[in-house]
Amino acid sequence: MAENVIFTPLKLGSLQLINRFVRSATHDYLADDRNGQVSDRQLCLYRNLAEGEIGLIISGHAYVHLSGKASPRQLAVDEDEKIPGLKQLASSVHETGSGSVVFLQLAHAGRQTKPGLTGGLQPIAPSAVYDPVSCILPRELRAEEIPQIIEWFVQAARRAQEAGFDGVQLHAAHGYLLSSFISPHTNRRQDEWGGDWEKRSRIIRQIIQGIKKTCGAQFPVIIKLNATDHLPTGITLEEAIKIAVSLEQSGLDGLEISGGMNEAGLGSVWPGLRKEQDEGYFVPLAAEIKKKVTIPVSGLGGIRTLKVAENFLSKGLVDLVSMSRPFINEPALVKKFASGELKKSLCLSCNKCFNPRGVKCANKK
Repeated sequence: MAENVIFTPLKLGSLQLINRFVRSATHDYLADDRNGQVSDRQLCLYRNLAEGEIGLIISGHAYVHLSGKASPRQLAVDEDEKIPGLKQLASSVHETGSGSVVFLQLAHAGRQTKPGLTGGLQPIAPSAVYDPVSCILPRELRAEEIPQIIEWFVQAARRAQEAGFDGVQLHAAHGYLLSSFISPHTNRRQDEWGGDWEKRSRIIRQIIQGIKKTCGAQFPVIIKLNATDHLPTGITLEEAIKIAVSLEQSGLDGLEISGGMNEAGLGSVWPGLRKEQDEGYFVPLAAEIKKKVTIPVSGLGGIRTLKVAENFLSKGLVDLVSMSRPFINEPALVKKFASGELKKSLCLSCNKCFNPRGVKCANKK
């Protein structure tokens, strides 16, 4: 198996990944719910992932400000006091000596949260568009507030760098704040932060530029980007392509392409196993974006089978393959693929692993 493209190195910004596997960001419900501090259970989780020799491990979403906390027991990167705990998390990966690198995902929930999670703070969004899932009407951001949000992300990246993370990923998918800026469904502004695709994505370009100025041009920044919201009034692939090109021009180092948001009724984690020909349900979107950029692009969407993942790479559809649930089922999946012990993940896509008491495969003892 070792000769397959999927087991070969890839350059991502200033880094050299040991293979083409990505552990996609996964909320683990394991942080201290009082303040988002790293827990011992998280250190164990990330150590196990790194020992599995995954090329790139992306953390669960870490909120950059309390107003952006999306879920109970979510990781936080909103204050400098979080740096020591985050340093332990990054070290838990590096100390294995496996060669895995780890990025911290930076996120803000935007309108997809509730005041009970944010200490009573009202959810915010580019426009006051009601969210039928959370039953929240968010507060529309004033133009003068948006530079402060940009700074939240920039300072969060600085903390990640100081903690020893190898890079950061911006969460601009699934209806969260940055996603809601680029989507015409949720961004109905008529000022410099809304309107056409260029104005709607301006906030992300400024975040990337701010991180590169603060952390240095060699500090890798990638993004999880929606190429569809699964809504007729949402972002189009054509717009996503233009946004991706503009982000690369702003210094972005890599893309992970996803889709969906809560109110579409079709998110990013589709339940149920699929036939091999139906694995990678977001890969066709990623492949179209890859045609227009030069930075690495990762595809995802229910990928379970090694030969399917290898086929995506050998055909040049994507550069990397992202998975989440298979690594919950088996953190050592990459090693078992490489040795020939497994040819397909044993994950059933039942989604029972997303347990509020801590992420865990429900089908393993």
